[in-house]
Amino acid sequence: MTWDTTVDVVVVGFGGAGAVAALEARESGVDVLVADARLGGGATTISGGVVYAGGGTSIQREAGVEDSPDAMYDYLRFEVGDSVRPETLRRFVDESIDNLDWLIRHGVPFEGSVCPHKTSFPTDDYYLYYSGSEASGAARKVAAPAQRGHRAKGKGTSGKMIFGPLARAVRRAGVRVLTQTSVTALVTDDEGRVVGVEARSLADAPARVRSRHARLCRISAKPGIYAPALRAVLEKRIRRIERRYATPIRIRARRAVVLTTGGFIANRALVHRHAPDFTGGISLGTATDDGAGIAMAAALGATTTGMGNVSAWRFISPPSALLGSLLVDRHGRRIVDESRYGAALGEALVRDADRQGWLVADAELVREAKAQLKSQSLWFQRIQATGLLRTAIRADTLDVLAGKAGIDPAGLRATVDAANAAVDGAGPDPMGKHPDFARALRTPPYSLFDVGIKPNAMNPCPMLTLGGLRVDENTGAVLDESDAAIAGLYAAGRVAAGVCTNSYVSGLSIADCVFAGRRAGKQAAQDVPAPGLRSVRS
Repeated sequence: MTWDTTVDVVVVGFGGAGAVAALEARESGVDVLVADARLGGGATTISGGVVYAGGGTSIQREAGVEDSPDAMYDYLRFEVGDSVRPETLRRFVDESIDNLDWLIRHGVPFEGSVCPHKTSFPTDDYYLYYSGSEASGAARKVAAPAQRGHRAKGKGTSGKMIFGPLARAVRRAGVRVLTQTSVTALVTDDEGRVVGVEARSLADAPARVRSRHARLCRISAKPGIYAPALRAVLEKRIRRIERRYATPIRIRARRAVVLTTGGFIANRALVHRHAPDFTGGISLGTATDDGAGIAMAAALGATTTGMGNVSAWRFISPPSALLGSLLVDRHGRRIVDESRYGAALGEALVRDADRQGWLVADAELVREAKAQLKSQSLWFQRIQATGLLRTAIRADTLDVLAGKAGIDPAGLRATVDAANAAVDGAGPDPMGKHPDFARALRTPPYSLFDVGIKPNAMNPCPMLTLGGLRVDENTGAVLDESDAAIAGLYAAGRVAAGVCTNSYVSGLSIADCVFAGRRAGKQAAQDVPAPGLRSVRS
């Protein structure tokens, strides 16, 4: 077999995990090439740019936030369960401080301005916040709460402030970057070791073609999330260009290949197969979060786990006053502690409430929420919250309110009475909500806000996949059915199972990309094949 390019390590995918893996491998002293089907950035660059870190990071210390590795571990154990082995989670926690400092050394900006209220994402005034359920009643019983959501400093959603500096560091380090290059297959030798990749690249296409392809890719990325029909049209044009102008190439990896191709939320058929309950939301990712990396590895015998785990986000703050509302199903029963992270609310709506849910509020709470809206929200949050507030169902009594929405009146009345009694000191909140967030609802008119999981342009429900390839938790090597490592193949990021496979809070995926990306990059650089393996097959 002939090769067009030979390097030590090939990284497939140039998002957050790919940039980290490539940089770590290069800093280990080997020659590295990273290939990306589009322009690089992946889901990281269109994300909120939050890194979940704690235990006493430099940013936490700057902000005066007290935290310890034990507290972070105990909270994450409560949150993610058995996503990874206890010793792996402990290593993730223990390396958290260094991983954040590693990002800072490579130019990612962070700041210790603490958000004073609970929110799904802070305004540009704040860059350290409760990005999960740390302050909820149940979590406080496990560990003292601490702000661990480290948002990269930048206007609006800050993902570009993570990927941009990392991409520049990758190029400065001498990593070869091939964008507009789709890897289509892994190449193995006669012993089954991965020794390279096959790809189709626009590298030799006319400049005008590459420019048009790049322009379509940029529009398809983030705008395409909120306009799926537009993305579908753009993707047809992108694929047409690739079919006509892309040429086949083979890239040899002397040591290893690292897959960092993202999840599969953009592959609706795959989502329907593995997670049929999670429909009606928007695909939080790029069009290349299509499971291609998983499929390539599966063709070599790789196995997967957690493929049915999808994070569905139903955020109800900002404004923070709405954390005092009650989330009920069609029977009028509460389904979750409303102060928990939005993915916990989304999970409860999908799993326990048949995707239906309404927030119950009174006039006093609604007035407070409206007063908070401008100061607590960014423009896109303001649009969503304003749309929610303007479409409320209102009535002077709970019975009439329930009747208007088709909710059981007796159930709703009993739910509000029980929550009010808890606020009055009759006992703990029925769903465990902490007193910091609990509110009595007594002032008419009462309002119902529809927050069910269904297509909704004003208040969409973003979703991302959490499962993927099974990997060795010490090395990041991809595993087969017998738990043996597929030689020469590693994976990191959402293409692989990791810390957030069971449960997600903001920043945990990017933090896992850094943790697993550094692990995979370092191990791939050290993976020297046994002598004598020369014959290859595709």
